[in-house]
Amino acid sequence: MRNIFARQQTANAAKSLDQNSNRRINAAAPARLLTRRQALAGVTAAFAGIALGSPLRSQGQPQDAKETPAAAANKTTTFLHQETSFATSPHRLYKLLLDSKNFAAFTKMKARIDPKVGGAFSMFDGMIVGRNVELIPDQRIVQAWRPTHWDSGVYSIVKFELKPLGSETTLVLDHTGFPQGEYDHLYPGWKLRYWDPIKKYLAK
Repeated sequence: MRNIFARQQTANAAKSLDQNSNRRINAAAPARLLTRRQALAGVTAAFAGIALGSPLRSQGQPQDAKETPAAAANKTTTFLHQETSFATSPHRLYKLLLDSKNFAAFTKMKARIDPKVGGAFSMFDGMIVGRNVELIPDQRIVQAWRPTHWDSGVYSIVKFELKPLGSETTLVLDHTGFPQGEYDHLYPGWKLRYWDPIKKYLAK
């Protein structure tokens, strides 16, 4: 009987050890998965995340609370609107946004832009891609626009309206149709990746 009990204790101990090992393995799996997800987000979300997910967040740029809605509302927001002024003409701003060399110059990243309706573009070292949908010289640019880390086939619509105002140009941006959860990456991304570099480039 003692032998049977001893064998039973041994078996129970072994079973307990196996269960503890499995729990440790299962507990470790989410941590490994989270690490992979974090690494993927850090690599692919250059704009947004920018694209602009996300180098934008890693820059630690403060957001103006008056310009950005509450974070809870941002999670379901799929559009944004911004207006900013540049000390240049609509013609030059139009060229900056559609010329490969000019775009690469102010972003300091590779860009290939076919400046025709239906023309494809690849910007920010290939991390933003899309096509020109509507072009009215010196007035309007409409693009089907996507960071490459979004699901395949998912595009948003970016519209730039260029309005002359004295010696300056007011650029009106409407960015619509992006996936839920992207607002907090994209909203500061336009300033960080477009507006500020353009102004710095124009000031040279």
